Order: sequence, then C-alpha cells, then structure tokens
Amino acid sequence: MPVGVSVDTSAPDGALLVLAQDGESEAREELARRVRRRAYPLALQLMGNAEEARDVVQDAMLRFFRHLDRIDAGRPLEPWLYQIVRNRVRDLKRRQYVRRQESLEALRERGRPETVDPRADPAADAARHELQARVWRALAELSEPHREILVLRDYQDLSYREIAGVLKIPQGTVMSRLHAARSRLREVLVEEHRTGDRAGQEPEE
Repeated sequence: MPVGVSVDTSAPDGALLVLAQDGESEAREELARRVRRRAYPLALQLMGNAEEARDVVQDAMLRFFRHLDRIDAGRPLEPWLYQIVRNRVRDLKRRQYVRRQESLEALRERGRPETVDPRADPAADAARHELQARVWRALAELSEPHREILVLRDYQDLSYREIAGVLKIPQGTVMSRLHAARSRLREVLVEEHRTGDRAGQEPEE
C-alpha cells in the first residue's frame, strides 16, 4: 500500500483509479467524490425523485467500490459507472412504486444543475427555467427505454458506442432508438403546449 502519497485532485480518473486500487485512501476519497457527483444527476434524471436517487447512488457506490479491482483504468469511467447506476435504478423500481406526481414535483423542485450566467436577466432566467421544467415533465412521460437513451446521450453526453455498452444493445439500435425517443419527446412537448394554450383561453360568453 502506498504510504504518504499526496493525491492530485485534478488527476485523471485513470490515475486516481490505479492509486485507489493500490489502497491509497486519499485517492479512494477523491474517487468517491467524483463517482457521487456524476452518479447523482443520472440517478435523479432516471428516477425523478431526489430521495430515491440518493438511495440509488448509495447502492451504486457500494457496488462500484466492491468491484474496484475489476475496473480497467485505461478506459473511461463513465460508461461503467452509468451502467451500475442504471441497474440500481431498475432494481429500486422493482422494489418500490414511484408515484408520477411525486416524481414530477421532485424534478421541478430540484431542476437540472446548470452554470449560472451572471449576465443573464431575470426574464431570460424565468423563460429558461420554464423550458427546462417543460422538458423534464416531457421526459417523465416517455417510456423507460426512450428516457434512458435521451438522458445518456443529451444529458450525460455519452457516445453511441458508450451508450451501446451501457444498454447492451447494438450501435444501430442506439441510433434508431434515439431518433424515436427525440421524435416522441417533441410530440409530448407539442401536446403540452397545445394543452396549455387551450387551458389559457378565456371561455366565450
């Protein structure tokens, strides 16, 4: 076990992983922070509930470190981690019934993490947050396969090859499913917009 190793917190994942596999506690702590920071947004996007997302992350981290020695330090960490998170999400959904309205409320309250632009004006911020809320509500309406593939591609920015590895499907299926998911998302957004317009119309006297 390395003794007195000073871990560079800006080091690449692979370098940290090698040190963690050798038993360096500081490297394990930094790796745990990175795993938690990356796993939580995905778990929240797939579960739609903050408390259950934290449960998923806890289970995923335990599994991640239980199999730490099996991880290839020469490969990107995210696909392996996201596959664990996805499996934990599915396990939790099998054990618990998640009510849709609670999920939507959690999404609206939490929101997607984003960088704050100090130059943005309040009106633009309000419009952006409203659009964000609409997209999150629409995502919750999609089937699980469509929601998963959109989150992995458009929110987690995985390549087609990485998504294929996470979902264990051919790359051709990734592309066709992604196209179908985006089409369905547009349909849901358009329908929500139409419904909102009808609800906002004043009744005729």
